[in-house]
Amino acid sequence: MATGLLEGKVALITGAARGIGKAIALKLASEGASIAFTDLKEDDNFRNTVAEIGALGVKCRGYASDASDYEQSHNTVERIHKDFGRIDILVNNAGITRDGLMMRMSELQWDSVITVNLKSAFNFTHAVVPVMARQRGGSIINISSVVGVNGNAGQCNYSASKAGLIGLAKSIAKEMGSRGIRANAIAPGFIVTDMTNALPQEVRDEWNKKIPLRRGGTPEDIANVALFLASDLSSYVTAQVIVCDGGML
Repeated sequence: MATGLLEGKVALITGAARGIGKAIALKLASEGASIAFTDLKEDDNFRNTVAEIGALGVKCRGYASDASDYEQSHNTVERIHKDFGRIDILVNNAGITRDGLMMRMSELQWDSVITVNLKSAFNFTHAVVPVMARQRGGSIINISSVVGVNGNAGQCNYSASKAGLIGLAKSIAKEMGSRGIRANAIAPGFIVTDMTNALPQEVRDEWNKKIPLRRGGTPEDIANVALFLASDLSSYVTAQVIVCDGGML
C-alpha cells in the first residue's frame, strides 16, 4: 500500500484520462491519495489510467462525465462522495483549445472553450465546496496557463478561460478560507503533451527559444507543483498563482 504526503486523502481530478490530468492523478496516488477522476468517455485511455493508478495500491475509480454539464457534474460529485466518503482535493483540469484570431473566431469556438475550461471549474467547485466546508478543510487547484496571465494572439477564448480560472481560485480562497479551504492556480507554460505535439515543429522550436531552460515542460513538472498545493506542505498558501514555465514569462 502506498504511503506518503496524502495518505488518507481523496483527490478528484477532472479530465484525467491523459496528459497533465493523468500525470497529476498518478503523482497524488503515489503519495497515498485515493483517486476519483472524470473524463468524457470510458475509452482505452480511461481504462488504462484506472489500471495504472490502481497498480500503485490505492483506491481508484473513473467516472464518465461531461465536466461542462452542471447537472452531470453535481451528480458525479455526489457519486464520488458516496463511493469514497470524503473529498479533500479538487483539481480542475478539464480543458480544450479552439484557436483562432478574434476577427475570424466563431461564436461556437468561443462558447465551447469558455464552457469546457471555465464553467466546468465552476460546476465542480460549486459541488465540492459544501463537502469540504463540512470537513473544515480542502485544497482546490485550478489548472490555468501562462496565456491566462499574459494573453496570446490567436487564443482570446483560451486566454480568457484560463484568466477566469485564476480569478475563480482567488475569489474562492477569500470566500472559503475561514472554513480551512485553500484555492490556488497553476499556470503551466509550454508543456509537451498530445495537444502541443500537434503543433507544427517550427512553432514548437520557436517556443523553446523563448524558454530560459531551453525545453518544454513535462506533465510531471506540473504534477509536482500540484502535489505541493494538494499537501500540507502548502498549508499556508492560498489565493496564489504558481507559474511553471521554465522562466518563459
